[in-house]
Amino acid sequence: MMPTAAFGPRAEARPSWSRALVTGGAGFLGSHLCTRLLDSGVEVDCLDDLSTGRAEKVAHLAGRPGFRFLEWDVSAPGCADALTGPYDLVLHLAGPAAPAAWPDRPVEILDTGSLGTRAALAVAERDGARFLLASSPPVFPGRPPYESPQGSDADPVGPHGACAEAVRFAEALVAAHAGAHGSNAGIVRLFTGYGPGMRTDRGGVPAAFLAQALAGRPVTVAGDGSRRYPLCYVDDMVDGVLLIAAGRSVRPVDLGGDEAPTVVEIARRVIELTGSDAPLVFVDGAGDGPAEPRPVTGFAREIFGWLPVVTWRDGLERTVVSLRNRPDPVPATPVTTERTGEWWA
Repeated sequence: MMPTAAFGPRAEARPSWSRALVTGGAGFLGSHLCTRLLDSGVEVDCLDDLSTGRAEKVAHLAGRPGFRFLEWDVSAPGCADALTGPYDLVLHLAGPAAPAAWPDRPVEILDTGSLGTRAALAVAERDGARFLLASSPPVFPGRPPYESPQGSDADPVGPHGACAEAVRFAEALVAAHAGAHGSNAGIVRLFTGYGPGMRTDRGGVPAAFLAQALAGRPVTVAGDGSRRYPLCYVDDMVDGVLLIAAGRSVRPVDLGGDEAPTVVEIARRVIELTGSDAPLVFVDGAGDGPAEPRPVTGFAREIFGWLPVVTWRDGLERTVVSLRNRPDPVPATPVTTERTGEWWA
């Protein structure tokens, strides 16, 4: 009998998965998903080329029955053929969600969004598996805080063009496969997440503040600190991803925090939790720019019964404890509050 996967605090029955493929599995969210699936009795193939992921994030899973790590680029020729499966779940998290992850590699970003997504879809269709694309919120200059990525005013050759077009194409490809081939494929859009195992060496909120405070450096806030961030703790995000994976929804589903503290509230909480004597410093920067996109989580709540349960204050406390035990590198360059695509890698 295949194991029944039950996730989070929800007791209702879930479909049975026996073997899952997680691309980008050595990233922040990917490693948590691999762990949760294994704990639920699901065998896991973790695929990652380690361009942004880290092998140590899944080192604790090495040797566990049913776990296999595959160092491979999902967009490389022959990757789909090498993934013999069979799988009944494919979670596609490979590829950075913003140019900060691969600042000088726009071609790789586009290849991962196109060739990589096509390869992962091919594996899922071959095995009749549920496919779920982890995407990012659409944000374009001059647009409202949240709007569909299908608008024509996105600049494909601008500084964020490669990332925006990769995300747009990946979502369009998944929707096309679902419509034309009847594939059991869906999309989840992941907003700002954090928690144990997150990287703190690429800037962003709250990563930059954690790195600075733990290193005893001044905690710098761009602008007046009034921009709000809808933080979502990683355990809640994992619950949401697996609940959506267990359904058959095709339309994109937002996952993100209900609470949206201001940047300065987050910075002060981090200083409090770390016990840092470092000052809070306000600097000129992007903090006065457009508002951070907010998730629209009504669909996730109504259809999938998802509800984040960890408050941002409690979540930051758990994160600080984890970073004290296993600190990440401290960034050597000034930090910004720009989103860094932390979820995808």
